[in-house]
Amino acid sequence: MRHASVSEALSGLESLGRIWRRRRLFAAVFLGTIVLTIVALLVLPVRYLATASVIVAEQEPGVANASPAWAQKIGDPADLESQLLVIRSPRLMRIVMNAPGVLDAVTQECERGRLFGSGEACQRLRTDSTAFIELVDGHLTVSSAGRSRVINISYQSAIPEVAKTLANALTTAFLEDQRTEGANSREVATTWLWQELRQLDDQLRQADEKIQKFRRTKGLMRGANAPITSERLSSIGQQLSQAEAARAEAAARLQEIKSQQARGLTDAPSVLSSRTIADLKQQLTTVSSQLASATSVLGPRHPSIMALTREQGLIQQRLADEMQNIAASAQKAYDANDNLVASLKKQMETAKAEAGSATLDEASIESMVRDTEIKRQQYAELYKKASELETERRVLQGSTRLVSLAELPNKPFFPKKLPFLAAGSTLALILGVVAALLAERLNPSPAAAEQPAPSRAARPDDAAGTTNAAATKDEPPPTAVPVAMPVERSSLLSAMTGAPIIARLPRLREPQQASPVSSILQSHLKLPILEVLRLAVSDDDFQWMLHNLKLGLRLGSAEGAQRIVVTSPAAGEGKTVTTLALAEHLAAFGCRVLAVECDVLNPAFEAALGIEGGVGLLGVLAGSMTARDAVVRTAVPNLDVLVSGGVGARAANMLFGRRLVDLLGNVGSYDVVLIDSPIPLNAGNYLADIDHTIVCLKGDGSLMGRAAPVITEVKALGAGSVVIAVTMEESQRSHAYQPAFIPTEAYARAG
Repeated sequence: MRHASVSEALSGLESLGRIWRRRRLFAAVFLGTIVLTIVALLVLPVRYLATASVIVAEQEPGVANASPAWAQKIGDPADLESQLLVIRSPRLMRIVMNAPGVLDAVTQECERGRLFGSGEACQRLRTDSTAFIELVDGHLTVSSAGRSRVINISYQSAIPEVAKTLANALTTAFLEDQRTEGANSREVATTWLWQELRQLDDQLRQADEKIQKFRRTKGLMRGANAPITSERLSSIGQQLSQAEAARAEAAARLQEIKSQQARGLTDAPSVLSSRTIADLKQQLTTVSSQLASATSVLGPRHPSIMALTREQGLIQQRLADEMQNIAASAQKAYDANDNLVASLKKQMETAKAEAGSATLDEASIESMVRDTEIKRQQYAELYKKASELETERRVLQGSTRLVSLAELPNKPFFPKKLPFLAAGSTLALILGVVAALLAERLNPSPAAAEQPAPSRAARPDDAAGTTNAAATKDEPPPTAVPVAMPVERSSLLSAMTGAPIIARLPRLREPQQASPVSSILQSHLKLPILEVLRLAVSDDDFQWMLHNLKLGLRLGSAEGAQRIVVTSPAAGEGKTVTTLALAEHLAAFGCRVLAVECDVLNPAFEAALGIEGGVGLLGVLAGSMTARDAVVRTAVPNLDVLVSGGVGARAANMLFGRRLVDLLGNVGSYDVVLIDSPIPLNAGNYLADIDHTIVCLKGDGSLMGRAAPVITEVKALGAGSVVIAVTMEESQRSHAYQPAFIPTEAYARAG
């Protein structure tokens, strides 16, 4: 995470550096855009915007309950979108066209906007609805206000009065159209309902007359609570019940009297209940008492006794006659009640027959009455709905309400000075940055823009010549040493990574080909590393940078072997070319150099130097021989090499798990030991006690972003002195021709 943040910071600072190098172009583009913005602000026509607002999908006045349709419409985006389309519809535009003052306002705006030509096209707007719609629609804006149900109807015009007139005319036409459409639909519905009500009223009248006529024909007159037949049957039933009860009572009395005749009638309940019998029995008791009293005193033939006896007999005779009358009365009562029951039964049968016939007629009438009641309910509901619709039609204002009409605009809507200038400044800044970066990409600045490289005049006379001569002769180079170039520490890259840039090795170029065709073909071929080293030896600028690297690290001047590790974060950064070219350069100056190949996964020394390496470093790691015995001499004087000896992942694990100083402790007596090694993935003290570590980084656009994480990773492996060598850097050359570039694949193949 820390490496990523540092990389982003370096990348941003590098971009700022590129813009600063092209500051003149940036300033020219920025000022030019600002001037164009000010000119546009002065030249562009002023536009005024008038806005009216309406709100849609509201409940109609006079409607008590909201229907499900209204509940669905409220807040429905589809309904809001449909209203927006209605406002912009050609039908509504034609309605607006006929509004008072609209044609004059549109014609005035058309004539104001025409710069050339006659006004016939503007006058044609009064008769050509299509041209009118195209002109108005181009200046009209209809949109919803956020997530609300409010619609803003806006019109832009160079004349404030025209903007206000058109916005209000369109709003008024839309509201009137909504109200008219709603009123027309309700009027059609109300007309149909009143027609249905008249038909139902006629049907109800006919049904009532039919029911009454049927009742008169069938004699189905109604009594107090029910039809007469039903009430008559009920009355006869009640009388029959009473007569049967009276007959049963009379039969019981008669049966009682008949059962008591053998024993005498004095104890019968019906006899005892008679007042006459009670009085006679009281008289008989009195006479019997007197007779008993007189008999005890007088004789049987005494006149008093005989008188009392005759009176007693008369009373008993009267009592017997009265009992016979009671029995005869009970028989008559029974006979009368029996006759009444028989008569009522006959009447009951007749009434039942009449009631049965009347029931069928009443069922028919009930069916007719039921149909009539249904029609009455339907009539009542339709009448209520028709009345409500009539009321709504009279008070209808439409589901759309006016929020506000457009006011006369006082401030221009376009262009607004501050936002316009702010947008112009932003655009100028963007264009300036793009122009600067594009110019830097198409025509890069010299590699030594941050610190100018010394000119050829500043070089010693024997620097390049000695280097080239030493490559072909065995005698030592001259002792004259050029003045050392100071290590580059002032650059932004050095400041951010904490590692100085020790050298900027230029991109190697091939000599000019005989023809353009051969040059193009040759530029796509991959050069072997041996050819790349040949070009490095013959390139004065490359050799001069190697000499500066030698002087900056004071190679060959200290006592004892100086161990230098040359590494890179990935393949293709030029570490192998840098290692071998620096080794040959130091050997040409008389230094005894040993080049060690620790890149056991991608070995290249044998192909580059044309030698047979033998066992090499793999044998040293395996313990089959010592490092001194594995060293091989080369054709270059003072240069020995220790090659990898093959390819092996196991050997890489063994190598990267140790310290290089321990591995190369007994290689022999050398002035400089150059070690070509990749950066191991595992942590450890791989680079501990190494004198200097040179990190090769390709000089492209990603240099700033890649440098900091690599330097941090190298220092984590125990490296003390870490420097940067920028490879494949573009530089200004004094050649009269422009040679073709060596492909980057050559460096990649070289490690």
